[in-house]
Amino acid sequence: MALPAPPPLVLRGRTFDATRPAVMAIVNRTPDSFFAGNRHAQLDSAKRALDEALDFGADLVDVGGVRAGQEGEQVDEAEEIRRVVPFLEWARDTHPDVILSLDTWRSGVARAAAGSEVDLINDTWAGADPALVHVAADLGAGYVVSHAGGLPPRTDPVDVTYGDDPLDVVRDVVTTLVRGARAAELSGIPPERILIDPTLDFGKTTQHSLEVLRHTADLAALGYPVLQALSRKDFVGESLDLPPEERLEGSLAATAVAAWLGATVFRAHDVRATRRVVDMVATIRGDRPPVHAKRGT
Repeated sequence: MALPAPPPLVLRGRTFDATRPAVMAIVNRTPDSFFAGNRHAQLDSAKRALDEALDFGADLVDVGGVRAGQEGEQVDEAEEIRRVVPFLEWARDTHPDVILSLDTWRSGVARAAAGSEVDLINDTWAGADPALVHVAADLGAGYVVSHAGGLPPRTDPVDVTYGDDPLDVVRDVVTTLVRGARAAELSGIPPERILIDPTLDFGKTTQHSLEVLRHTADLAALGYPVLQALSRKDFVGESLDLPPEERLEGSLAATAVAAWLGATVFRAHDVRATRRVVDMVATIRGDRPPVHAKRGT
């Protein structure tokens, strides 16, 4: 069976592709993240989380200062900057070679982070601030093109529909991601620094997210590396009737499927487990050799 081989992602001189999938660790500088295991409002806690993620095999570290959904406190731009910029600057000083990603939809926050030399802007809300992609280009950073179904930031989906055909959501995701990726190129970002993210759960029901996940190969065929952010999300919880604290196995199952179908980068709360899963899938696919192959020789 022919498996998709998407083009590589290149950040800070490192290349990620089917032979070397990337794990993106999450460090939420928030007191109210939906997963209690990743709330690092205190600076020391965030520092420990980053150090641990690197020890466990993270390739990128994605730093955010605002909870994604509508629950939790309101955070203005100044507060978001206060939460993320000093931490990013510490991370760059302490780990000069780490690949840093900034999770924000605000161009002002990205500009404020210029001193930390961020490598990637993770625009989870699909260009809600149209200046953000241009700031990413000015910084020489990569850019994540996402799909949120047209919803503004921090909006949970309600009565979302893409049409009567179950594949309508896949068509909308493909169209939106291609348009966004081409706009990012026109803004001056090279294609090897553009990630496309179907952004499961954002602007989607559980059925929508499952359908899009099944079609990861179609996204991998679009000409850009694919980011899948699956970790402990509601589509996993609703599929198994489990709270965020018990969604590890479901998240890893979804990760294995996405890796088999050609995703390159995996945003994860559980770095060590995700690292092992994506490396094993790459080996099963035939893209990555076993570390040892002595049995029977």
